[in-house]
Amino acid sequence: MKKRKNSITPGQLSFEMMIPKEPDRNFHLGGRSFYFFDFDDNVAYLSTPIIIFHKVTGAEVSLSSGEFAAEHKIIGKSGRYADYFMDFNDARGSFRHFRDKELNPIEVKAGKKQGFVQDILKALEEVDTHWKAPSWEYFYHATYNQRPVSLITARGHHPTTIMEGVSHMVEAGHLPANPNYHSIYPVSNLEIRKELGDHDLKQSVAELKRHAIRASVEKAIEKYGYSPFHRFGMSDDDSKNVELITEEMRDLKRKYPEMSFFVIETFKDSFSKREVLINETREIISAKDSMKPQLSLFD
Repeated sequence: MKKRKNSITPGQLSFEMMIPKEPDRNFHLGGRSFYFFDFDDNVAYLSTPIIIFHKVTGAEVSLSSGEFAAEHKIIGKSGRYADYFMDFNDARGSFRHFRDKELNPIEVKAGKKQGFVQDILKALEEVDTHWKAPSWEYFYHATYNQRPVSLITARGHHPTTIMEGVSHMVEAGHLPANPNYHSIYPVSNLEIRKELGDHDLKQSVAELKRHAIRASVEKAIEKYGYSPFHRFGMSDDDSKNVELITEEMRDLKRKYPEMSFFVIETFKDSFSKREVLINETREIISAKDSMKPQLSLFD
Protein backbone atom coordinates (compact mmCIF):
# COMPACT_ATOMS: atom_id res chain seq x y z
CA MET A 1 0.00 0.00 0.00
CA LYS A 2 1.47 3.33 -1.03
CA LYS A 3 1.40 6.32 1.26
CA ARG A 4 -0.31 9.42 -0.02
CA LYS A 5 2.10 12.26 -0.78
CA ASN A 6 2.16 15.09 1.78
CA SER A 7 0.71 12.81 4.47
CA ILE A 8 2.13 12.68 7.98
CA THR A 9 2.13 9.42 9.84
CA PRO A 10 0.69 9.19 13.39
CA GLY A 11 4.09 8.00 14.59
CA GLN A 12 5.71 11.20 13.43
CA LEU A 13 3.10 13.35 15.14
CA SER A 14 3.46 11.52 18.43
CA PHE A 15 7.26 11.69 18.18
CA GLU A 16 7.16 15.47 17.81
CA MET A 17 4.68 15.84 20.68
CA MET A 18 6.70 13.60 23.00
CA ILE A 19 10.16 15.03 22.36
CA PRO A 20 10.64 18.69 23.34
CA LYS A 21 13.18 20.77 21.49
CA GLU A 22 16.30 21.09 23.61
CA PRO A 23 19.59 22.96 23.25
CA ASP A 24 22.85 21.06 23.00
CA ARG A 25 24.04 19.64 26.29
CA ASN A 26 27.03 22.05 26.26
CA PHE A 27 25.24 25.01 24.73
CA HIS A 28 25.48 27.00 27.97
CA LEU A 29 29.24 26.46 27.90
CA GLY A 30 29.61 27.68 24.32
CA GLY A 31 29.69 24.21 22.76
CA ARG A 32 27.67 22.94 19.81
CA SER A 33 26.95 19.47 18.46
CA PHE A 34 27.64 19.05 14.74
CA TYR A 35 26.02 16.20 12.82
CA PHE A 36 27.70 14.98 9.62
CA PHE A 37 25.84 12.51 7.38
CA ASP A 38 26.52 10.34 4.39
CA PHE A 39 23.18 10.16 2.54
CA ASP A 40 22.69 7.04 0.42
CA ASP A 41 21.93 3.84 2.38
CA ASN A 42 22.60 5.82 5.56
CA VAL A 43 19.84 8.44 5.70
CA ALA A 44 17.74 7.10 2.82
CA TYR A 45 17.60 4.22 0.37
CA LEU A 46 17.13 5.59 -3.14
CA SER A 47 16.67 3.75 -6.41
CA THR A 48 19.50 5.56 -8.23
CA PRO A 49 21.19 2.90 -10.42
CA ILE A 50 24.91 2.39 -11.01
CA ILE A 51 25.64 1.23 -14.56
CA ILE A 52 28.29 -1.30 -15.55
CA PHE A 53 29.17 -2.24 -19.14
CA HIS A 54 29.94 -5.55 -20.84
CA LYS A 55 33.55 -5.65 -22.04
CA VAL A 56 32.65 -7.02 -25.48
CA THR A 57 29.12 -5.90 -26.34
CA GLY A 58 28.90 -2.73 -24.26
CA ALA A 59 25.55 -3.91 -22.92
CA GLU A 60 24.51 -2.10 -19.76
CA VAL A 61 23.52 -3.64 -16.44
CA SER A 62 21.98 -1.53 -13.67
CA LEU A 63 22.98 -2.21 -10.07
CA SER A 64 21.41 -0.85 -6.91
CA SER A 65 23.72 0.87 -4.45
CA GLY A 66 23.51 -2.21 -2.21
CA GLU A 67 24.40 -4.56 -5.06
CA PHE A 68 27.26 -2.31 -6.07
CA ALA A 69 28.60 -2.16 -2.52
CA ALA A 70 28.67 -5.96 -2.42
CA GLU A 71 30.26 -6.44 -5.84
CA HIS A 72 32.34 -3.38 -6.73
CA LYS A 73 35.70 -4.79 -5.59
CA ILE A 74 35.50 -7.70 -8.03
CA ILE A 75 33.71 -6.13 -11.02
CA GLY A 76 35.80 -6.99 -14.06
CA LYS A 77 37.85 -9.55 -12.12
CA SER A 78 35.68 -12.42 -10.90
CA GLY A 79 32.16 -13.41 -10.00
CA ARG A 80 29.01 -12.76 -11.96
CA TYR A 81 30.32 -9.43 -13.29
CA ALA A 82 33.80 -10.59 -14.33
CA ASP A 83 33.04 -9.64 -17.95
CA TYR A 84 31.94 -6.09 -17.10
CA PHE A 85 33.73 -2.81 -16.48
CA MET A 86 33.03 0.60 -15.00
CA ASP A 87 33.16 3.83 -16.98
CA PHE A 88 33.95 6.97 -14.96
CA ASN A 89 32.78 9.49 -17.53
CA ASP A 90 30.36 11.82 -15.71
CA ALA A 91 27.99 12.28 -18.65
CA ARG A 92 27.62 8.71 -19.93
CA GLY A 93 29.42 6.46 -17.45
CA SER A 94 28.63 4.29 -14.46
CA PHE A 95 27.66 7.13 -12.14
CA ARG A 96 25.83 9.34 -14.60
CA HIS A 97 22.64 9.17 -12.54
CA PHE A 98 24.56 10.50 -9.52
CA ARG A 99 25.39 13.72 -11.37
CA ASP A 100 23.28 16.69 -12.45
CA LYS A 101 22.32 16.94 -16.10
CA GLU A 102 22.18 20.07 -18.23
CA LEU A 103 18.48 20.87 -18.54
CA ASN A 104 17.41 22.98 -21.48
CA PRO A 105 14.93 25.87 -21.00
CA ILE A 106 12.04 23.79 -22.29
CA GLU A 107 12.76 21.02 -19.76
CA VAL A 108 13.07 23.56 -16.94
CA LYS A 109 9.80 25.22 -17.93
CA ALA A 110 8.11 21.82 -18.04
CA GLY A 111 9.23 21.18 -14.44
CA LYS A 112 11.80 18.46 -15.15
CA LYS A 113 13.85 17.67 -12.05
CA GLN A 114 17.40 16.49 -11.53
CA GLY A 115 17.81 12.75 -10.94
CA PHE A 116 18.40 13.05 -7.19
CA VAL A 117 15.17 15.00 -6.77
CA GLN A 118 13.26 12.54 -8.95
CA ASP A 119 14.59 9.61 -6.92
CA ILE A 120 13.47 11.21 -3.66
CA LEU A 121 10.02 11.93 -5.07
CA LYS A 122 9.81 8.30 -6.21
CA ALA A 123 10.82 7.08 -2.74
CA LEU A 124 8.20 9.28 -1.10
CA GLU A 125 5.47 7.46 -3.03
CA GLU A 126 6.34 4.27 -1.13
CA VAL A 127 5.77 3.22 2.47
CA ASP A 128 8.42 5.05 4.50
CA THR A 129 9.84 1.86 6.00
CA HIS A 130 11.03 0.99 2.49
CA TRP A 131 13.26 4.04 2.10
CA LYS A 132 14.24 5.23 5.57
CA ALA A 133 17.80 4.00 6.20
CA PRO A 134 19.55 3.26 9.54
CA SER A 135 20.42 6.90 10.36
CA TRP A 136 17.03 8.35 9.47
CA GLU A 137 15.87 8.88 13.07
CA TYR A 138 19.23 10.39 13.87
CA PHE A 139 18.87 12.77 10.88
CA TYR A 140 15.33 13.60 12.01
CA HIS A 141 16.56 14.33 15.55
CA ALA A 142 19.27 16.69 14.30
CA THR A 143 16.79 18.47 12.02
CA TYR A 144 14.04 18.63 14.64
CA ASN A 145 16.41 20.30 17.10
CA GLN A 146 18.09 22.43 14.40
CA ARG A 147 21.57 21.16 15.11
CA PRO A 148 24.17 22.21 12.51
CA VAL A 149 23.97 19.50 9.85
CA SER A 150 26.49 18.62 7.14
CA LEU A 151 25.75 16.30 4.22
CA ILE A 152 28.93 14.65 2.94
CA THR A 153 28.01 12.34 0.10
CA ALA A 154 29.74 10.55 -2.77
CA ARG A 155 27.23 12.02 -5.19
CA GLY A 156 28.25 14.69 -7.68
CA HIS A 157 25.19 16.92 -7.76
CA HIS A 158 25.27 20.62 -7.05
CA PRO A 159 24.58 21.36 -3.35
CA THR A 160 21.35 23.15 -4.27
CA THR A 161 20.11 19.92 -5.88
CA ILE A 162 20.70 18.08 -2.59
CA MET A 163 18.82 20.78 -0.71
CA GLU A 164 15.91 20.64 -3.16
CA GLY A 165 15.63 16.87 -2.75
CA VAL A 166 15.58 17.09 1.06
CA SER A 167 13.00 19.90 0.90
CA HIS A 168 10.53 17.43 -0.62
CA MET A 169 10.91 15.28 2.50
CA VAL A 170 9.79 18.33 4.47
CA GLU A 171 6.85 18.97 2.13
CA ALA A 172 5.77 15.34 2.49
CA GLY A 173 5.77 15.64 6.28
CA HIS A 174 8.70 13.35 7.03
CA LEU A 175 10.85 16.19 8.39
CA PRO A 176 9.56 19.07 10.53
CA ALA A 177 11.69 21.68 8.72
CA ASN A 178 14.68 21.99 6.45
CA PRO A 179 17.93 21.06 8.19
CA ASN A 180 20.09 23.79 9.67
CA TYR A 181 22.70 23.27 6.95
CA HIS A 182 26.25 23.77 8.10
CA SER A 183 27.89 22.46 4.92
CA ILE A 184 27.02 20.32 1.90
CA TYR A 185 29.79 18.39 0.16
CA PRO A 186 28.75 16.16 -2.76
CA VAL A 187 32.40 15.17 -3.15
CA SER A 188 32.22 13.90 -6.76
CA ASN A 189 31.07 17.30 -7.99
CA LEU A 190 33.95 18.76 -10.02
CA GLU A 191 33.87 22.16 -8.34
CA ILE A 192 33.61 20.63 -4.88
CA ARG A 193 36.58 18.36 -5.63
CA LYS A 194 38.68 21.38 -6.55
CA GLU A 195 37.45 23.24 -3.48
CA LEU A 196 38.67 20.29 -1.37
CA GLY A 197 42.11 20.44 -3.01
CA ASP A 198 41.71 17.66 -5.60
CA HIS A 199 42.78 19.78 -8.56
CA ASP A 200 43.99 16.74 -10.56
CA LEU A 201 40.70 14.89 -9.92
CA LYS A 202 42.53 11.77 -8.78
CA GLN A 203 41.47 11.34 -5.16
CA SER A 204 39.06 8.62 -4.01
CA VAL A 205 35.64 9.28 -2.52
CA ALA A 206 36.93 8.24 0.90
CA GLU A 207 39.83 10.69 0.66
CA LEU A 208 37.51 13.47 -0.46
CA LYS A 209 35.12 12.77 2.42
CA ARG A 210 38.09 13.03 4.74
CA HIS A 211 38.88 16.50 3.38
CA ALA A 212 35.21 17.48 3.63
CA ILE A 213 35.12 16.56 7.31
CA ARG A 214 38.16 18.70 8.04
CA ALA A 215 36.69 21.60 6.06
CA SER A 216 33.41 21.30 7.98
CA VAL A 217 35.17 21.25 11.35
CA GLU A 218 37.28 24.29 10.46
CA LYS A 219 34.15 26.07 9.22
CA ALA A 220 32.43 25.28 12.54
CA ILE A 221 35.24 26.89 14.51
CA GLU A 222 35.25 29.89 12.18
CA LYS A 223 31.48 30.38 12.44
CA TYR A 224 30.79 29.46 16.07
CA GLY A 225 34.17 30.20 17.61
CA TYR A 226 36.59 27.86 19.31
CA SER A 227 35.14 25.89 22.21
CA PRO A 228 36.53 22.84 24.01
CA PHE A 229 32.90 21.70 24.30
CA HIS A 230 32.22 21.30 20.57
CA ARG A 231 31.21 17.77 19.53
CA PHE A 232 31.47 16.35 16.01
CA GLY A 233 30.19 13.08 14.61
CA MET A 234 30.01 11.47 11.18
CA SER A 235 27.59 8.71 10.20
CA ASP A 236 28.47 6.50 7.20
CA ASP A 237 27.66 2.98 5.99
CA ASP A 238 30.80 2.27 3.93
CA SER A 239 33.61 0.54 5.85
CA LYS A 240 36.38 2.09 3.68
CA ASN A 241 34.94 5.54 4.22
CA VAL A 242 34.64 4.88 7.94
CA GLU A 243 38.31 3.89 8.09
CA LEU A 244 39.51 7.17 6.56
CA ILE A 245 36.91 9.20 8.47
CA THR A 246 38.34 7.74 11.68
CA GLU A 247 41.89 8.62 10.61
CA GLU A 248 40.86 12.20 9.86
CA MET A 249 39.04 12.58 13.16
CA ARG A 250 42.11 11.27 14.97
CA ASP A 251 44.18 13.98 13.29
CA LEU A 252 41.56 16.55 14.27
CA LYS A 253 41.58 15.25 17.83
CA ARG A 254 45.35 15.84 17.95
CA LYS A 255 44.79 19.41 16.76
CA TYR A 256 41.80 20.04 19.02
CA PRO A 257 42.31 17.62 21.95
CA GLU A 258 39.58 19.13 24.14
CA MET A 259 36.84 18.64 21.54
CA SER A 260 34.96 15.38 21.05
CA PHE A 261 34.83 13.34 17.85
CA PHE A 262 32.64 10.36 17.04
CA VAL A 263 32.22 7.92 14.15
CA ILE A 264 28.99 6.04 13.62
CA GLU A 265 29.10 3.09 11.24
CA THR A 266 25.64 2.00 10.15
CA PHE A 267 24.48 -1.34 8.81
CA LYS A 268 21.10 -2.47 7.51
CA ASP A 269 19.78 -3.42 10.95
CA SER A 270 22.30 -2.02 13.42
CA PHE A 271 24.95 0.60 14.09
CA SER A 272 28.15 1.09 16.04
CA LYS A 273 29.23 4.33 17.67
CA ARG A 274 32.87 4.93 18.59
CA GLU A 275 34.58 7.91 20.15
CA VAL A 276 37.84 8.81 18.43
CA LEU A 277 40.68 9.46 20.85
CA ILE A 278 44.27 10.40 20.02
CA ASN A 279 45.69 6.87 20.13
CA GLU A 280 42.60 4.68 20.00
CA THR A 281 38.87 4.48 19.42
CA ARG A 282 36.48 3.67 22.24
CA GLU A 283 33.22 1.90 21.52
CA ILE A 284 30.32 3.77 23.08
CA ILE A 285 27.44 1.64 21.90
CA SER A 286 26.73 -1.15 19.46
CA ALA A 287 23.05 -1.78 18.84
CA LYS A 288 21.06 -4.21 16.73
CA ASP A 289 17.44 -3.97 15.60
CA SER A 290 16.90 -0.60 17.28
CA MET A 291 18.01 2.89 16.35
CA LYS A 292 16.51 4.56 19.41
CA PRO A 293 19.82 4.90 21.33
CA GLN A 294 21.19 6.75 18.31
CA LEU A 295 18.94 9.76 18.88
CA SER A 296 21.23 11.28 21.51
CA LEU A 297 24.56 10.46 19.91
CA PHE A 298 26.12 13.86 20.54
CA ASP A 299 23.66 15.59 22.86
